[in-house]
Amino acid sequence: MKKEVHDVDMLIKGGPYSHVVQAGEFLFVSGMVPLQANRQLAVTDDIKKATELVLDNIKRTLESAGSDLDKVVKVTVFLRDLGDFNGMNEVYQVFFPKAPPARTCVAVKEIPGNFPLEIEVIAIK
Repeated sequence: MKKEVHDVDMLIKGGPYSHVVQAGEFLFVSGMVPLQANRQLAVTDDIKKATELVLDNIKRTLESAGSDLDKVVKVTVFLRDLGDFNGMNEVYQVFFPKAPPARTCVAVKEIPGNFPLEIEVIAIK
């Protein structure tokens, strides 16, 4: 199986990883935090705004790799505070209104940059 690596110009990388790795028809999108490409906006205190920014970035990333949110098959959400679950979920369902993908949501002790969440996805091309 062929593997391709895609980096998205509009996104900042914080380490030695790829934004998207394509293996066959699957796209594996690295975890994204609520940070705009130009670093003009970093959301650390509003779970709804943070979720919207992350999912917008994921949407753009998938589109740059030839896919879209409708082709997401698995989502993993990492929350800094499980008390933010309902706020995250409220925004999340706007992005995945029908036939939502499989999802795992876990609370973690810490997310780099003190962000309230990080989301990674697996999609088909």
